[in-house]
Amino acid sequence: MSSPGVKGCFGSLLPAVKMSLARLKFRSAALLFLSLLLWIPGPGISQKEPCQTCQDLTSNFNKGLERTQRENFGGGNTAWEEEKLAKYANSETRLLEVMEGVCPTSDFACHQLLEKSEEHIERWWFHEQQKHPDFSQWLCMDTLKLCCPAGTYGPDCHKCYQACGRCFGPEDSSCLRCKRGWMLHDRRCIDIDECGTDMAHCRANQFCVNTEGSYECRDCAKACIGCMGAGPSRCKKCNKGYQRDGVKCLDVDECAGETEEPVCTGANEVCENTEGSYRCVCAEGHVRKEGICVEDKPPDAPEKGFFDDITDDEVVVLQQMFFGAIVCALATLAAKGDMVFTAIFIGAVAAMAGYWLSERSDRVLDGFIKGR
Repeated sequence: MSSPGVKGCFGSLLPAVKMSLARLKFRSAALLFLSLLLWIPGPGISQKEPCQTCQDLTSNFNKGLERTQRENFGGGNTAWEEEKLAKYANSETRLLEVMEGVCPTSDFACHQLLEKSEEHIERWWFHEQQKHPDFSQWLCMDTLKLCCPAGTYGPDCHKCYQACGRCFGPEDSSCLRCKRGWMLHDRRCIDIDECGTDMAHCRANQFCVNTEGSYECRDCAKACIGCMGAGPSRCKKCNKGYQRDGVKCLDVDECAGETEEPVCTGANEVCENTEGSYRCVCAEGHVRKEGICVEDKPPDAPEKGFFDDITDDEVVVLQQMFFGAIVCALATLAAKGDMVFTAIFIGAVAAMAGYWLSERSDRVLDGFIKGR
């Protein structure tokens, strides 16, 4: 069962909204009329730029949102508060309460702009704020087009000079505000030397290099522990394996005293100096196998065959001798008058003559004689 306090809140909610609307419209009209009567610019006083007026309005609007974030709650009924707070957050009631305080009483330009922008503000409040959470950009830049994006100027939003965040012309002397990394001096943006003003944040073994509008962190030389610039002559302290020689940190040759006392104590090892250190390598003619240096011997060669060293001319002579022996043997058999051997002899001579003239015979006999 609801408490009387809760019923009272519900019962009075609608009349309160109506009263707020009426009060706001009456107050806006009265303030506008009063401002028209009182707003007379004095000598030397100029009206604010429309962009600045719009930015002031949206800034006050955002402050009103912060002020009304949990306003009118805190009665102790947490569950009821959370439920109603969700509804109040995007309600017309809250919008009216915020809009009541966006313009100071004497700011005619703000009241005039607010009157022109009421429909836009309501549209943003009910339909656009989720998609466009930056109210100032949505109203002043995108919708009313009173302000240009940062780095531009004029009705058509031309680009400012490179370093200007806001300007009134293209020249470097027309800056009103500078981009990050620059500072304004006589309407000009001058580069800030972050390295010379302790604004840079580099790691311990790096040094700072100033650039236009920013800075870079670069690594110190390998010879340094901390440095003030590039190279071994800008070291704050020499790294291990280096020693100070004048203003520079130079490499220590650990192998230089090896003749007196060996640096590398392994068998067949020698010292090899490196930048900032050294290493132990195998002596000439040795290779490292299983962690130790052993003599580098070529693999055992297979035993040579009987014909391995024979020359090409000797192969030709042996070919002729081989074919000659076969021809003689067949001729002897044919001389006995046997017709079969005679036919074999003639066929063999013809075949061997053709084979003799072919390149394949040379390859086959060469392989046969050399054992391949």
